[in-house]
Order: sequence, then C-alpha cells, then structure tokens
Amino acid sequence: MVPDKHFLITLAHTKMPFGKYKDRYLIDLPEYYVVWYHNKGFPKGKLGDMLKQVYELKLNGLEDLIRNIQRKYPK
Repeated sequence: MVPDKHFLITLAHTKMPFGKYKDRYLIDLPEYYVVWYHNKGFPKGKLGDMLKQVYELKLNGLEDLIRNIQRKYPK
C-alpha cells in the first residue's frame, strides 16, 4: 500500500482515540504497542489503516517523515 499525500497528512495529525495512550499522536505510540497491535490484529477502518502504516514506518525507521509533515503542515 502506497499512501497518498492526504492520508499521510491526516496520519501525522491523528491521535489515539482511546486507551492508555489516548491523545498521543499515532506516530508517537511506543513501538512495542504498535507491534502488539500488529500481532493481535489492527482495528477495522481508518484507524486500523493508519496503525498499519505507523507499523510500517516504525519498522523501517521512517518516523521522521511524519514528524516533518507535522511541521510542514501544522494543524
């Protein structure tokens, strides 16, 4: 899956809506937590798609890509 520009901008500004890490940007979730979701199964829908992308970004060390988007396209 190759995300489009709008998806990445939305991802950069999306916060976790529930749980222990509520209100934390998805890209700032601890790696172990995202890996746990990868093993358990991501939620359905847009949040799940975003968490899958965060997993791939973290797996490849590309978190700064999202942080740069946060700076370039402030909410």
